[in-house]
Amino acid sequence: MSKQAKVLSGAEIRRVLDYCATRKHSQRNRALVLIMFNTGMRVSEVASLRIKDVVDSEGNIKNEIRLLAENTKTNEARTVFVNEKLRKELQQYARVYANANPSNKFFYSQKKNSDGFTANTLTQHFHYLYKRVGLDGASSHSSRRTVIPPFLT
Repeated sequence: MSKQAKVLSGAEIRRVLDYCATRKHSQRNRALVLIMFNTGMRVSEVASLRIKDVVDSEGNIKNEIRLLAENTKTNEARTVFVNEKLRKELQQYARVYANANPSNKFFYSQKKNSDGFTANTLTQHFHYLYKRVGLDGASSHSSRRTVIPPFLT
């Protein structure tokens, strides 16, 4: 039987965010961590996001993200609500895409000729992020098991 992903404390989430701030692609990584912990989305759902799913035609972050059935584990479309604090964080990150094609992936990968993260590469990204921060037992699924404290958003 496999072990469940670690539930992170507020202090551990803060350590992850502090680490992200010191690294390359800090805005993207901060946005990734915060969207995962604030929405409870699965890593595959986050990896599938396109700019048009998150950003409206005027360049503002939407209040709701609609996930297509083909992008969810249960094959059922659903809506994820974006709170005000997360919206502000995502808005800062979205400036990277000021004139980008709305069909591009929302979370870019630094690899050349990449269409952005896949579910597998994003899972690996979180594995190595948590490992570097020193959080044993944490994985991309930890965000689904953790309720983020409001003061960290």
